[in-house]
Amino acid sequence: MKYLIILGDGMADRKIPSLQNKTPLEFANKPQIDDLAQQSLLGMVKTIPDGMEPGSGPANMSVMGYEPQKYYTGRSPLEAVSLGIDMSPDDTAYRTNLVTLNIPEGGTYEDAVLVDYSSGEISTAESSVLIKAVEDELGKEGMHFFPGRSYRHCLIWDKGPLSITFTPPHDITGRPIADFLPKGDRADIILSMMKKSYEILDNHPINTERAKRGLNKANSIWLWGQGTKPATPDFTEEYGLHGTMISAVDLLFGLARCSGLDTIEVDGATGTKDTNFYGKASAAINAFKNGSDYVYIHLEAPDECGHQGDTEGKVYSIEMINDKIFTPVYNYLCENLENNGEDFHIMVLPDHPTPIEIRTHAPEAVPFMLFKSEDPCEIHDDAKYDESFCSGTGIYFDNAPALFREFMS
Repeated sequence: MKYLIILGDGMADRKIPSLQNKTPLEFANKPQIDDLAQQSLLGMVKTIPDGMEPGSGPANMSVMGYEPQKYYTGRSPLEAVSLGIDMSPDDTAYRTNLVTLNIPEGGTYEDAVLVDYSSGEISTAESSVLIKAVEDELGKEGMHFFPGRSYRHCLIWDKGPLSITFTPPHDITGRPIADFLPKGDRADIILSMMKKSYEILDNHPINTERAKRGLNKANSIWLWGQGTKPATPDFTEEYGLHGTMISAVDLLFGLARCSGLDTIEVDGATGTKDTNFYGKASAAINAFKNGSDYVYIHLEAPDECGHQGDTEGKVYSIEMINDKIFTPVYNYLCENLENNGEDFHIMVLPDHPTPIEIRTHAPEAVPFMLFKSEDPCEIHDDAKYDESFCSGTGIYFDNAPALFREFMS
């Protein structure tokens, strides 16, 4: 038996007037997914437990079968694990975005507007230099910055406070930052570092060159997503299977490594709509060929398009998931497993909605599609994989770990 999850991060949405009052999933041309939907279990699943942030950390954790209420300690520690940072139990990790701020002439840091939470999807090569500059100036005993990918980095603070209130930067794009600065115990230390980082970065040679090219400067750090080192059960010990995670995002690699999954980094996998979709499909096929029983393919592109308000990009990302991810991997499973008497399960779903209209995550339930080759559902000619059809089936899982158990059964 083989198991495949294709997760389109933030893929679910709300109806959009410019898409004929359809959602991107409803509007997108995805014939292969919709064909299989006719023989699949279709319904809705709640991935975010009540009272938890509607973030990719708890959402993906729950889709992977783990209860985030029990195991989720914050986003940044998972990313730290992915980066190979050796955290002690007393360490607190903080996600450190490189963001673009615009401070009006004569204004102060507090007067700034957050222009871009990702600094124009800055390259890892550029951002690593900038984070090193921040570490050289602000790092000290018990407090260090570590480079990640693109705009996503990490601060580790020995015995750092967990009670500070932060705002994710993607929630306030285009807004003044004054009402969203960190608050709480020792928040003044964090704010001081953020202010000093602007002094270090705004005129850094890399940012001067980016400005000449018309690109957004990565001129400030922005901290959020704090937490301590997590511990989830080992997937192989739990299920007796070998699993693999394919993603372009540190958060997912951290989840994988905490649960004992192998990880594959694909050349050209960016986490955006320009990612190497087909390369991820090839990696999944190779993982199955090399002995993996379970493969989890994470696609960040729909989520990034949602945060950026890019309706066309979100539709395009969904179509690429159909054409370059789902189709080749499904065809491989059919040709190399089903025809040889081995069964497989496929599940397609988002982790959470990232609606274009609000440009951030939402806690609503998401549509899922679950196909079992040994037990296909009765064919429904009108079935499609989208929010409207899935919400009309009456099938609802009030937690994603329950759906995962159904997927694995």
